[in-house]
Amino acid sequence: MSRKYALAGVMGYPVMHSLSPLMHGHWMEQQGIEGAYLFLEIPPDQLEPALRGLHPLGFAGVNVTIPHKQRAMELVDELDPVAAKIGAVSCIVVRKDGTLFGTNNDWRGFLSNLRASAPEWRGDAGPAVVIGGGGGARAICHALMQENVPQIRLVNRSRARAEDVAHALGGPITVLDWEQRHTALQGAATVVNTTSCGMVAQPELDLSLEHLDPNAVVADIVYTPLVTGIVQAARARGNTAVGGLGMLMHQGPAAWQSWFDLTPEITPELRHRMERSLGGDPGL
Repeated sequence: MSRKYALAGVMGYPVMHSLSPLMHGHWMEQQGIEGAYLFLEIPPDQLEPALRGLHPLGFAGVNVTIPHKQRAMELVDELDPVAAKIGAVSCIVVRKDGTLFGTNNDWRGFLSNLRASAPEWRGDAGPAVVIGGGGGARAICHALMQENVPQIRLVNRSRARAEDVAHALGGPITVLDWEQRHTALQGAATVVNTTSCGMVAQPELDLSLEHLDPNAVVADIVYTPLVTGIVQAARARGNTAVGGLGMLMHQGPAAWQSWFDLTPEITPELRHRMERSLGGDPGL
């Protein structure tokens, strides 16, 4: 390989379901650069040697997905303060000297997608309800705090996990019991599902929208299926609802800037290609 050959990938286990290679491959065509973005299916016990092998193989960096996001934090040479606060790494940059820099672009992708898909959305419009207590919830809560959301009502089946998120992030997070999830929507301006509920082969999210304000914006970070149950239910009652595919697309440019010093474009053509690969084209 020549020095100008661009090489990156997505590291997870399993990982062959990921749409990242399709997206990044599209951008390599768009930018007119020679390179490849690869599936890197790495078992957990092989994560450290896999990461250390990136530099001699000529990788500019990798995206990190389940189940490696937390373990990768312990293996990189330098950790972005935001990633440390969120408690997960989603992107690793391989520096010229071989050292590894870990960061998190999930929160950026969420905000950019929300702004693009719901231009009327404002963080300071009112409280937000976040469903979940994992890494996704941490990234979303951090994102909402950057937009001056006055209160974040965090609801998770395990209250202890939600309390951990609130303790780690600080800010205006109020933890509620799982039984309060329906009434927690009252007066909320934003609702976000960060759990796997609603994903293909997973149960639907058990959440009644009866108390939801008609002007509230609903978001789901799940993108398989393209339209999850909560997104469908919100749209049916007239609320603006945003699916998770855009979050995946909007976190990509930040990674490219770190890896290749380039900023690819998120175009309708890219969205169409990704929607088509998922077996649908709902237009959002």
